[in-house]
Amino acid sequence: MKRILIVDDAAFMRVSIRNIVVKHGFEVAGEAANGSVAVQKFAELKPDIVTMDITMPEMNGLDALKEIRKQFPAANVVMVSALGQEAMVRDAVLAGAKGFVVKPFKEETIMAAITKLL
Repeated sequence: MKRILIVDDAAFMRVSIRNIVVKHGFEVAGEAANGSVAVQKFAELKPDIVTMDITMPEMNGLDALKEIRKQFPAANVVMVSALGQEAMVRDAVLAGAKGFVVKPFKEETIMAAITKLL
């Protein structure tokens, strides 16, 4: 069973993503409300996939993505953000994101981004 780390500062968004991925047979390895906790949890839990918000307190998702990829180059991270601007998408991809989902998203959209990594 593939394990997912869900990173978002909004609790309702973490619950929403959790419900979708569990329904599709994934295990939620853990959750984080900011990028610095995400980096710690990734090292501790070694999930197969991370869903990562961009705008968060303490450490944003782009910085967390860069730190995770520096420590774990093979990490599979899908950015999930309301910031759908081209520059943000480009920065995330250049930093190593394997996908980008714009909020609000449909269940099929987030599952397509996740299953593409398997």
